[in-house]
Amino acid sequence: MPRSGKRNRKNGRRPVKGLYYLFPTLLAILVSLLVVRAAAIALMMTGLDRRRAVFQALSAFTGTGFTTREAESVINHPQRRKIISRLMILGNAGIVAVMVTATSSLVAVEGVQIPINVIILVAGLLVIYKIATHRGFIKRWEQFIEDKLVKSRAMEEAPVEDLLHLLEGHGLVKLIVQEGSAHEGKTVMDFRSAIKGAIILGIEREGQWLPVPRHREVIQAGDRLVIYGRLTALETLRTER
Repeated sequence: MPRSGKRNRKNGRRPVKGLYYLFPTLLAILVSLLVVRAAAIALMMTGLDRRRAVFQALSAFTGTGFTTREAESVINHPQRRKIISRLMILGNAGIVAVMVTATSSLVAVEGVQIPINVIILVAGLLVIYKIATHRGFIKRWEQFIEDKLVKSRAMEEAPVEDLLHLLEGHGLVKLIVQEGSAHEGKTVMDFRSAIKGAIILGIEREGQWLPVPRHREVIQAGDRLVIYGRLTALETLRTER
């Protein structure tokens, strides 16, 4: 009898022990979701749009990777590299923690307690999903992270390449206007009408810089035009560049 009572008391503690592992599992999953959202906000502050920022943050955290073009937009940006690197480290640690605690929660129990723990785990995941998709909560969390990043000055201003989206089908060229060029004697407005999808950001003329030239500004021979636009439009300037 004493041995049986001792065994019952021991078995009675096993379900409770299993629950001890479930709560850390759910907590780790919730924290992981918040970390991914925080990283996405950090990436957005470097110039990425929301869709790409969320996708890259989730890809880095889970270790699934992304396309070569997407990878170039991260590798070529030092601030993004730092964010993605830290996110990969946290992702590896978080996934391992979830796997270990989730497995332990099932191994630590037996019999009827196994399906009970599974039900609790699924119910907890549903609650976490509701929290993660609640617009009000996510909006407040993202605003909190953004305010913290701004106040800490952890984020640098986006480089010109990202602000102008040079990796997304746009570019900058410098055109030297030769004598007899089709653009000589034309106005800035005429240039924009002739080259669809391109604008003149500035003109270098005789050692002076004319930023954002007026539409009526006449283009002269020897001018160096700094032009921004779609790559397809800039291709038409190849012969004169």
